[in-house]
Amino acid sequence: MVSTDPTAAWDDKLLENPHQAADKRSRVQKMFAAIAPSYDLNNRLHSFWRDQAWRRKAVKIAELKPTDCVVDVACGTGDLTEAFSYALEDIHFKEGLESNPRIIGVDFTFEMLPFARKKSWRHDLVIDMSYVNGDAQSLPLPDASADVVSIAFGIRNVQDIPTALKEFRRILRPGGRLVILEFSKPTNPLIRALNDFYTGKIMPITATLISGDKSGAYKYLPKSVDTFISREKMAAMMSAAGFGKIEQHPLTFGVCVCYRGVVE
Repeated sequence: MVSTDPTAAWDDKLLENPHQAADKRSRVQKMFAAIAPSYDLNNRLHSFWRDQAWRRKAVKIAELKPTDCVVDVACGTGDLTEAFSYALEDIHFKEGLESNPRIIGVDFTFEMLPFARKKSWRHDLVIDMSYVNGDAQSLPLPDASADVVSIAFGIRNVQDIPTALKEFRRILRPGGRLVILEFSKPTNPLIRALNDFYTGKIMPITATLISGDKSGAYKYLPKSVDTFISREKMAAMMSAAGFGKIEQHPLTFGVCVCYRGVVE
C-alpha cells in the first residue's frame, strides 16, 4: 500500500529508488529536520555504539597535521566535527604548539546545527571551530582553502554526487585529503543477510518509535543504502573528480567503508 501521509518526505513509490527522485534534495532536508532532536540517540543505539568508532577511524585515516583546516560536510549534529577537534587538540597539547587550526562544519539542514553548536561549548577554544548552513554541491568557501574535507554518512544523500566531489576538490589545497565515510553492503553473504534483516526490518520500527518520526526517514535510510552506488563506482567517481591515491577501508565486516583520496 502506497503511503499518502502529507507530512511524509518519502512514500512507498519513491522508496523503490530514492536516489532517482528529482526533488531528493528537498526531501532529504525535510527528513533530517524532522529527526534532528533524536538523531544522536538513534545513531548510538542502532549502530551498537560503533558509529563513534567509525568516525575515529575516519579521523585517523585523514592523517591530520597541526595546522590543518578541516571542512566537515554534511556535519549533522557535529559528531565527526567533534572527533576532528579532539584529535587536533591532542596534537597541540602533546606538541606544545601555538598555531590555531580551523574546523568548519557545513550542513544544509539548518535544524541540525544548533545540536552541533551545543557540543562545541565543551572545548577550550584551542581550535577555531564554526558551523555554517551550506550545500555540499555549492560550498560557501574559497578555492584551495582546506587541507581535509570529510563527509560521514552524507554522500548518498547528495542530489548530484559528481558535482559535490568536484566542490570538495575545488576547496582542497594540493596534498589535501578527502575522507568519505559511508554505509555499504557487506561482501560476506551471511553477514549481509543478517545486516539486511536488521536494517530493513528491525531498525525502521525501533528508530521510528524512538524518534516519533512521520517523515519516513527510517524507511528511507536503509533503502538509500540498498540502492546506492557500489564501492567501485564511488572510487571511480572520486578519480573522475581529480583525486588520486584512492583507498577503501571496510569497517565492521563491511557494514561501512571509509574512502580516502588525495589532491595530487
